[in-house]
Parts: sequence; structure tokens; C-alpha cells
Amino acid sequence: MAKLAIAGGRPELRVRWPKWPVRDRHEERALLRVLRSGLWYRGENVRKFEEGFARFQAAGYGVTCNSGTAALEISLAVLGVGRGDEVIVPAYTFVATAGAVLRVGAKPVFADILPENLCIDPADVARKMGPRTRAIIPVHFAGHIADMDRLKKLARRKGVHIIEDACHAWGSRWRGKGAGAIGDCGAFSFQVSKNITAGDGGIILTDDESLAGRLRNFTNVGRKKGGAWYEHYTTSTNARMTEFQAAILGEQLKRLGRQTMKRQANARILDRGLAAIPGIRTVVTDPRHTRRAYHMYCFRLDLERLGTTRSRFLSALSAEGVPCTAGYGIPLYANPLFTGKKGGAGVPSRGAPCPEVERVVRDCCWIMHQNLLAPGSAMRGIVRAAAKVADHSAEL
Repeated sequence: MAKLAIAGGRPELRVRWPKWPVRDRHEERALLRVLRSGLWYRGENVRKFEEGFARFQAAGYGVTCNSGTAALEISLAVLGVGRGDEVIVPAYTFVATAGAVLRVGAKPVFADILPENLCIDPADVARKMGPRTRAIIPVHFAGHIADMDRLKKLARRKGVHIIEDACHAWGSRWRGKGAGAIGDCGAFSFQVSKNITAGDGGIILTDDESLAGRLRNFTNVGRKKGGAWYEHYTTSTNARMTEFQAAILGEQLKRLGRQTMKRQANARILDRGLAAIPGIRTVVTDPRHTRRAYHMYCFRLDLERLGTTRSRFLSALSAEGVPCTAGYGIPLYANPLFTGKKGGAGVPSRGAPCPEVERVVRDCCWIMHQNLLAPGSAMRGIVRAAAKVADHSAEL
């Protein structure tokens, strides 16, 4: 096989990878319409996007807000989670999942993940539940929906809420039901790196009409539908989405279905090709998915077999023309926020360590979603490049 590019050989791939975010004249026209209308706040764009996104996810109701983090905090607060309570979260996730728990005064309890899909392990959730557990927040990591069948049974048995962190799962469906509307409610993010974006923004989905009303009141400084402007009924916040954000998201949503199917098709090419390479393990999609979003494509390295480190493998793969990253380098509970090291706050939590997360943060690799919009030939090139690096891994 040819010499590695990192050692002076010819790169396997010379691809102009898709840029993100995708935008064109449709977003420009939508923004100009809002600008010229003078109605920049809670107008038709917000309403239409809430309804359209809920419909896309097969959910009953959508309540927009200003970020995915806010969506999680608001969901917890409205469901009554607060001081003295515990909420179970996976240890392989972005800080916002646990940060939202802290913001409402509750304590995060870290659960391990399943090695085959990188989502929260229901068996470990069951082990770590206690008398103070009020909610579970499964993260649908990389667009793979956590085992909601087992989690819902567990939640019903213990009388706790499920708030889905669906901030990677725009378009994912489980037995035909969209992510975010399988539990009590679900939070989505529209931050700039996400598969549908307005720079920032969020939405909460639910099938519960009463809960949707309470969520909306909370985001709108405690006002009630039909109430007077200066009547406020609950302790709440202002987390409203603007008409500008909703106008952009409305156009982004029109592309999301096609983009989701493109990513899904390209992920299948990678699955078939990478699974055949000694030293590489793919992440398996549960057959209960009826549609699978990809915020990133993940694969894992058998570092002992390859005889190298993830850092060296990824450097070599990048030199071959493959855009790739290591993702999270430590479990969430190892952050200064929880350990108190390096001047961190050292806030209380429990549940650590999580052995599978400890392994994943050393051997998992990510290819981000925008690269899955490239032609299928580029995916086959990724497979060739990975095979080349794996074959020469002892030289790294």
C-alpha cells in the first residue's frame, strides 16, 4: 500500500468538503421580509416554525426558546425539578446536559453508556436511581436515539420524568415517533454547529398540551394565553425566539429532510467499509430507528490492535484528506466544574467513574455532519484512507 501522507506520501483524498452552514437566497429573502415588516418578535415566523418542526418530528407541540441549554433548563423547571433533587445524565455529553441540572438547583448523577451506540445505559440508570431521583435525561448521541423502550418502562416504574436531550437528533425517529416527543418532552438546539441552525436558538417538543402551555408561559415571563400584557402568573424567564431566527430556521427546515436522508445514505457506505477494516469498530444503529439523523459519524479504534494512539491515528487520517476529530477528551465528570481542579467550582455530583465512558474518550473518532453531505465517492475515499492508515499504524 502507498506511503502515508503524513510521512511524505500522496494524500488519498483531495475533496472540497461542504461548508457549514448551508444557506442561500432563501434565507436572505426571509430575513429581509422580517426586517421590512417591522414585526421582529413572536409573529408568524415563530408560529409556523414551531408547528412545522413539531410536525417534522411527529410531535404534538413545539415551544421555541433562545438556546438548547435554555430548553433543558426550562423543561426541568416546569416539570418541578429543583433543589434537593437528582437527575441522571450520561457522562459522555456536552456540559449543558448536566449544567442545566445544576442551574435548577438539582444534582447530576452520571450514568455510563452502551459501547455499541454511545447512548446512556438503562441498566446503569437503574443502578444509580435513588430516593431523590426526579428525572432522567437521555442524550440521543450523534443522532442515535437512546433505548427509549427500556427507559420509559423504568421511568414509569419509578415515577420519574424523562427529558430527552435531542440536541443531536433533528430528524431521528424511533418506531415512527420523533425524538423529543417520546418522553415527557425533549430539547433541541439550533446553535451554529447543528444540523439546522440560526446561529443559536432552541425548541422543546411534547405531546402533552398542558405541559406545552406551561412551557410557553415560562419562556414568556410567566404570561398566560389570553391574559393581560402585564399579568404574570409564575416565576419564569424571558427565553423567546426572535422572528429573525425563526425565519432562517423555516428555510433550514425545508432542506432538513433531504439532508437527513443524504447523511443516512453516506453513513451506510462508511458502516460497510469501515467495519471491514481490522482495528476499527463502527457504532451500530438500532433497528428500531425508522429514521436516523447524524450530527456526527462516530467510529472507535482498537488501539491495542493498531499499536498506536488515537491522536497519531487521527493526525495520519487528517493528512490523507479526511476531516476528523477526537471529540470529548475526558468524561464530563472529569471537568474542573465537578472536580474542583484548576480553579473549577467543584460542584457536587455522583455516579463516577463510568468505565465505558473512560474507554470511549480514549478511542472514539468523529466525522462531523456537514461532511456527510459530500458525494458517496468521498465516503468511499474515507474508507480507503482509513484502511491505508490502519495498515501502516505500526509506523505512526
